[in-house]
Amino acid sequence: MESKNNKVITLNKREFKDKIFDYSFSKEWKYKGDKPAVIDFYADWCGPCKMVAPLLNQLSSEYGGKVKFYKVNTEKDPEVSKVFGISSIPTLLFIAPTGNPIVVRGAQSISSLRKNIEKILPKLKEEKSFLQNIFSFIRKN
Repeated sequence: MESKNNKVITLNKREFKDKIFDYSFSKEWKYKGDKPAVIDFYADWCGPCKMVAPLLNQLSSEYGGKVKFYKVNTEKDPEVSKVFGISSIPTLLFIAPTGNPIVVRGAQSISSLRKNIEKILPKLKEEKSFLQNIFSFIRKN
């Protein structure tokens, strides 16, 4: 169930497999997305989850199209939670386009959430280096 305007998108099991990782075909992590992502594993009755939710909504607006924000209801889709060994909520996955996700358990402050998001964003140095290589190539040709 995708929402617009850079908000947090709720994923069910099928959508998780389509957009994030199809664990029924592979046990080795391979993120399907092309942008960094944050996934919040939560339940409606969870107090700390209710504290994190507005922070993630705020961050989804701040980071615009740079990071995708998702949430998975552990009560409605326990299979997804089980695959990741989620035993306490909230649990957040911070996913870079490559590499393994960063797992953070428990409610986090907005500054802590930002720090983890910054870890999964492409580094400016890498972007500069890539652009410098392109410009160098263009100048030579």
